Amino acid sequence: MTLPQVGKVWGMSGVMEKIVGARYGRSGRLLDVYRPLGRPEGTVLLWHGRGKEERDVLRPLAEHAAELGLLVLVPDWRCDVPDSGWGQLHESVDYLRARASGWGGDPDRAVLAGWSLGARAAMATALRRPRDGWRPAAVVGIAGNYLTSSDPLMGPAAAEDVASSRQPPVPLWLHHGALDAVVDVRSSREFAPVARAHGWPVHYRESPSDHAGVVLAEYDRELGRCRSASAGHAQRAGELTARLMAEAAAGL
Repeated sequence: MTLPQVGKVWGMSGVMEKIVGARYGRSGRLLDVYRPLGRPEGTVLLWHGRGKEERDVLRPLAEHAAELGLLVLVPDWRCDVPDSGWGQLHESVDYLRARASGWGGDPDRAVLAGWSLGARAAMATALRRPRDGWRPAAVVGIAGNYLTSSDPLMGPAAAEDVASSRQPPVPLWLHHGALDAVVDVRSSREFAPVARAHGWPVHYRESPSDHAGVVLAEYDRELGRCRSASAGHAQRAGELTARLMAEAAAGL
């Protein structure tokens, strides 16, 4: 059995600890943990998007967030399974609830963040009835489709769901790249006022970047997947996303 790798990593502004490849749930998917050496100032569960097992794509973002004082858990998951990946996402929440306190985090005041399809799933988690009594204390939606994305388990599009949701509103932090060619920026632009109109506190930011840039990544055509970004626009946009996660946690 392969054991998770534990080590200290130098970042842009300090040192963090990273646990790579912990297994979670019955699915046996892998999960990485990033934490500051001191006591965390907030707890974040961060879901990647539609790509298969892309927790590595979010590594630069998670590292930067840990440098800002956050405990960040980043699981792999897959949406190409019969339940569209919800079983794995639920297992990642169970892992957070069982383990976060051992790393100094607070699972009951955790921020649920997601990128692309992960953002839509995070929003659905806040809008729908709680599973086993757990809801995120805030949501950070990064380049999500809130206007048309839906499925039987996720519910209707978020812009429709927020109008009928019976759940108590939690703060929503939305960040979208104005140059996004995968999920049009109008998804977040148009969802933000709808959510506000129904009593949900919304903090909305745009960056002059693209779909991957907002998570400190860029698409590599040769690899067929995203990698750590080198472009300045992506560096700035990804750093803003990390700060928004920190602000979301600080506001709880």
